[in-house]
Amino acid sequence: MSKNTQAFPGASKTAEGMLYNGALFQPVIDKCEGCARVRDFEDARYCSSYPMPAAKWSIGNCNFSTHMKAAATAQAKVNPLKASKRAAKGGR
Repeated sequence: MSKNTQAFPGASKTAEGMLYNGALFQPVIDKCEGCARVRDFEDARYCSSYPMPAAKWSIGNCNFSTHMKAAATAQAKVNPLKASKRAAKGGR
């Protein structure tokens, strides 16, 4: 990997990870691969939005991920009275 410091200007590499804007960033995990927020810094890859990617994925899908589709929500609840009025009108 190339030494790209443009993604994190002023960052420094430490033994624990990357220090950037006072936060210690940990390398991304395998679930992060394919996300547009992953950036290279020196010899590792880091998330540009969240310092601890493993913690984000531990409770389910990361809400910052750009490569995962959001779960489809259930259809909106329909008021039965309004539905019967629409049906009587010949509407949808």
